[in-house]
Amino acid sequence: MLAGFITVLALLAFDSSSATIIDRIAIAVGRRAIKTSDIDRDLRLTAFLNGAPVTNSAAARKGAGERLVDQQLIRQEIATGQYPRATDAEAAELLHQIRSSRFGGSDQRLRAALARYGLSESQLQDQLLWQLTVLRFINDRFRPGVQVSDEQVRQYYDAHLADLTRQYPKDSSFETLEPKIREMIEGDQTNQQFEDWLTAARKNVRIEYHQEALQ
Repeated sequence: MLAGFITVLALLAFDSSSATIIDRIAIAVGRRAIKTSDIDRDLRLTAFLNGAPVTNSAAARKGAGERLVDQQLIRQEIATGQYPRATDAEAAELLHQIRSSRFGGSDQRLRAALARYGLSESQLQDQLLWQLTVLRFINDRFRPGVQVSDEQVRQYYDAHLADLTRQYPKDSSFETLEPKIREMIEGDQTNQQFEDWLTAARKNVRIEYHQEALQ
């Protein structure tokens, strides 16, 4: 009886140790932890969405870790500022678009492809929900502060007229392209403000990397 009990304890100890090795903290962002399993999942989701093979190199894992650090900072800002999140219906619509465009509308083909990446449909939908939430956050948080002057639009048009003429051969007049150019400049400036905010947010939080978990 005692020998059997000791054997069970040994097995439990082995399982616990294995779990620690398999899923350990890779990055600490303030009081939040990014685990190796989070990085693995991000690599598989990113590869699936890009239609690319999964790369598990140290550089790829570091890149995934940096993306997850940014996500943690964005989550905190969304919660603090009470910014609206995307809806399940919006994520479901985006999933429907992916199913239609890449898998001919077939649930079976989609699930088979997800299985090859070790993913479930619910994991994909959660990722799509998050991506839509980030886009909404960027638009709500940073776009209102962007101001594009008429002079900026004209300067862009004059500087890129040759390219614009090739891109829009039927009508490349300033009057026709002005709304497109203005929207593009607004988008670029919005993204720059977002990047600047991320850089500042990183400086305001302690980020600790466990390099051995990123190899």
